[in-house]
Amino acid sequence: MNIKSVLVLLAFGLSACSSGRYAGVPKEYHALIDRTIATAGDNAKELKKALKEVPRNEREGMAFLISYMPERDAKSLSADFLLENVQYAYKARAEFPWAKEVPDSVFLNDVVAYANLNENRESWRKDFYERFKKYVAPCKTMREAIDSVNKNVRDELLVDYNTKREKPDQAPYESMRQHMASCSGLSILLTDAFRAVGIPSRVAGTPAWHDDRGNHNWNEVWIDGQWRFTEYYPSDDLDQSWFLTDAGKAIKEDVRKAIYAASFKPTGCYFPLVWDEDIRYVHAENVTDRYTSLYRAQLSATPADGSHVALRVMVFKDKDHAENSGDRVATNLDVFKGDKQLYGGRSTGATQDMNDVLTFNVEKNQQYIIKYMNGKGEMQTQTVEVGDETTTLKLYMQ
Repeated sequence: MNIKSVLVLLAFGLSACSSGRYAGVPKEYHALIDRTIATAGDNAKELKKALKEVPRNEREGMAFLISYMPERDAKSLSADFLLENVQYAYKARAEFPWAKEVPDSVFLNDVVAYANLNENRESWRKDFYERFKKYVAPCKTMREAIDSVNKNVRDELLVDYNTKREKPDQAPYESMRQHMASCSGLSILLTDAFRAVGIPSRVAGTPAWHDDRGNHNWNEVWIDGQWRFTEYYPSDDLDQSWFLTDAGKAIKEDVRKAIYAASFKPTGCYFPLVWDEDIRYVHAENVTDRYTSLYRAQLSATPADGSHVALRVMVFKDKDHAENSGDRVATNLDVFKGDKQLYGGRSTGATQDMNDVLTFNVEKNQQYIIKYMNGKGEMQTQTVEVGDETTTLKLYMQ
């Protein structure tokens, strides 16, 4: 054997040794995996087992999860949990045409990821794949698949919104056991359903609306190279919802009043969780700009043909105290047309300018329903007929 052959074999041997630690795993993950394993304590053996047993074509997915999982998961997740999650994520990618078109970076972060926020970690993926594949089997495009999952998720999982749920950050089976969830729990269910059939999805939301009217969470899906939003109870189209009017007034620089989209991979930004403000391991992107842009586009698209008119809503203490600014009450209310919610807002309170009135731009010559809670915590419903001119509606807390 000549010297050249020896050098070639030596180089090959060194290369094999250098890649043997995490064979088949891109080098960018090696140091990150080392760091996670170092924090895993007694559970390190489970992470090593998962890396060892995962098929080569799924190895980057496993490396991604281990590299970026929070410490709580490094210390607790089993190899079997991780292996099944990765297996069915790649199974969906191989089976569904839209999943094949998803870039690796999006696939890893928004399909392979096993969690959304800080919910309990549950083995939902195989079950959800088997539940939802029947709905998307006839679909040819990502959009068809999104619509199919969105329209069937409620009837498949039998979970509805209810403030009596046990906690806001429920994992899928916690919500399914109770048949109820918060907006956050519903968003977790829908994103998991999307991911189970290869549709990139993530939870989005805000800790507080611009007027401090409470938090809200919803879903985003990745389609045609961009993120668009939807909800567990879908509107007629993507990027349409009753809350866009509020989301469009979000404040990017205000941690509480900005809009975030969750990310498994660290971003340098965290998702503020109103139920546990100390948590910092739920990563996020600040996506406020997109929602304010959508709202501006919605406003500019409002027909200029005179088909819309202002509906002004004021809330007072009672009928005997309904004239002065100090009589006004700030409260949450929603606007419906039939069973469909169109808008939500908060009435102006005693300290705001008397000319500052909650206003909705609605179609003329239509009937609308306003829902709000009175001073006793009872749901009140008021029907209003809107004609050709601005309508001002007065509501009362007593």
